Amino acid sequence: GGREANQVAGDYRYQDGNYDGYYRGGDEPAHEEDAQSDVTEGHDEDDEVYEGEYQGIPHPDDIKEKQKKRAPAVADEYRDRADLMAERMEDEEQLAHQYENIIEECGHGRFQWTLFFVLGLALMADGVEVFVVGFVLPSAEKDMCLSSSNKGMLGLIVYLGMMVGAVVLGGLADKLGRKKCLMISLAINAAFAFLSSFVQGYGFFLFCRLISGLGIGGALPIVFAYFSEFLSREKRGEHLSWLCMFWMIGGIFASAMAWSIIPHYGWGFSMGTKYHFHSWRVFVLVCSLPCIASLVALKFMPESPRFLLEIGKHDEAWMILKQVHDTNMRAKGEPERVFTVSYIKTPKQVDEFIEIQSSTGTWYQRWLVRITTTFKQVWDNVLYCLTAQYRMNTLMLAVVWFTMALSYYGLIVWFPDMIRYLQEEAYESRVKIFDEEEVSHFTFNFTLENQIHRNGEYRNDKFIGMKFKEVRFEDSLFEECYFEDVTSSETFFENCTIISTVFYNTDIYEHKFINCRVINSTFLKEKEGCHLDFEEDNDFLIYLVSFLGSLSVLPGNIISALLMDKIGRIKMIGGSMLISAVCCFFLFFGNSESAMIGWQCLFCGASIAAWNALDVITVELYPTDKRATAFGILNGLCKFGAILGNSIFASFVGITKVVPILLASSALVGGGLLALRLPETREQVLM
Repeated sequence: GGREANQVAGDYRYQDGNYDGYYRGGDEPAHEEDAQSDVTEGHDEDDEVYEGEYQGIPHPDDIKEKQKKRAPAVADEYRDRADLMAERMEDEEQLAHQYENIIEECGHGRFQWTLFFVLGLALMADGVEVFVVGFVLPSAEKDMCLSSSNKGMLGLIVYLGMMVGAVVLGGLADKLGRKKCLMISLAINAAFAFLSSFVQGYGFFLFCRLISGLGIGGALPIVFAYFSEFLSREKRGEHLSWLCMFWMIGGIFASAMAWSIIPHYGWGFSMGTKYHFHSWRVFVLVCSLPCIASLVALKFMPESPRFLLEIGKHDEAWMILKQVHDTNMRAKGEPERVFTVSYIKTPKQVDEFIEIQSSTGTWYQRWLVRITTTFKQVWDNVLYCLTAQYRMNTLMLAVVWFTMALSYYGLIVWFPDMIRYLQEEAYESRVKIFDEEEVSHFTFNFTLENQIHRNGEYRNDKFIGMKFKEVRFEDSLFEECYFEDVTSSETFFENCTIISTVFYNTDIYEHKFINCRVINSTFLKEKEGCHLDFEEDNDFLIYLVSFLGSLSVLPGNIISALLMDKIGRIKMIGGSMLISAVCCFFLFFGNSESAMIGWQCLFCGASIAAWNALDVITVELYPTDKRATAFGILNGLCKFGAILGNSIFASFVGITKVVPILLASSALVGGGLLALRLPETREQVLM
């Protein structure tokens, strides 16, 4: 204390006959230009330092500011939650309009296009995932000895994973952040898709595809919520529609890779007799590349500033928006343009996450509380989408999403199945029938295909190094014959008599003998496992159908992107669904492969505009802190519709075309008419 008094006493200066300094005696006015000590000399007026700061004395203005900040926090404890929520809603409305102005100031340029391609790769990975299982099923069912029920489960398990992933990861994106949850989503998909290409057992492969689908299912709602928060109102509908093109590119990529990789049986390796890495596994591996590329590129992109503002992180959001502004201005050749925003409104934080101190409880107790708290908040968001304010919009959107998915995914599976059925009908019409033939002492060393042999007699014949494809022996006799190194597909012996015959290294198993008498016959060294037959299973026409179906949505994508902000989201959804319903009726006239392919392309091209508009309106109808959650719920319902559509439509293949066509048409008409009741959002700022 004494030292400080001496310091003050020593700081007197004599100026124009007046003593002036930190301490002034008397009532004489002080001269501002002489009011600086040696300590503060050289500082500007705006940067002037309070002298008491060097003695540990707080500035009076700082005390007042702290009191102002502390007062509302104390008062909030005694305020009604409804009042706090009302204040937050008011803050959010102010933020929505201010944020729109900020995004317009930042412009649309290099930053948005970079993010466009990064998120496009994630959307491409989603498109690839839908097609992968369908392409590998013919080969996988042979490689892993799949029954019909197992094959059906493998086709549906991906949609089941996507359904769960969309709801869970979409909800988490509103609490943990867009970028973080999207990276988690892509990492899960990449890891398990990569792993699924190496596993040999059906159960483990099924599990890997389930978790892989769960990962990529969360990507779709996050991608659209993430990208929309960097777009201005005038650009949002158009550029979200352009982003949808990457789903089409994913389908084209999967079709092209399947076409070029799977038929090449030599593109693989074997390790002993148990481990086989066939070409279809190479295809699964290649299909994980878009996801990996997006995951790596996303590492260099920032979090959504709109999300950061919602959780009160003003400074981080401001820095990201400045980065967006500066990146776009440099690309436009205007680096001197200054980001003029200094303060952005942040909503009142009502439900803040309470971080548990490291000294409280054990580590797993802390993590358990964090996880349960986060999921409770996600569940609250789910329930919020059904509150009075959003209930009607949510229910109408749910019906539109579901009817669109039921008809679209059902028909997408039905088209290839119908083409296969038409091919099988044409194949069966060319069957060759041999009656009462007698063959003895003859060696068969060539392929027998699409034949029926009735009442034949085969004595002392040899069947060596040959294939049976779609061959049926009925009421025939085999006596003292020899089968060696024979492979067969869809080949059966019915009501036959087998006497003194040897089967060596063949796959003619017991179940292929139907009501047969086997006398003194020997089965030696039967072939183990299942065997691929690429000539039969890899039908190039199926790859071509998927390729053309994916490519056919290109005109619809372009038209929807150019017109989305001109005619509006509602007219786009309703018009597209009604046109698609009309296309379904013409399927009654599809009695050939070429006709089915043509109507499939027309249907896909007409329906894509509805998908794009649904993505856009779902993003715009919900506030930022509920956006990904709502999108995830609706997209999860969409995948449930896909599961039902696949199951229902596939069951009518070869039975009738009436039920699938009428079901798809009525669903599209109902959903399209209901969509016209939704509110238009093209003039709306993002809340």
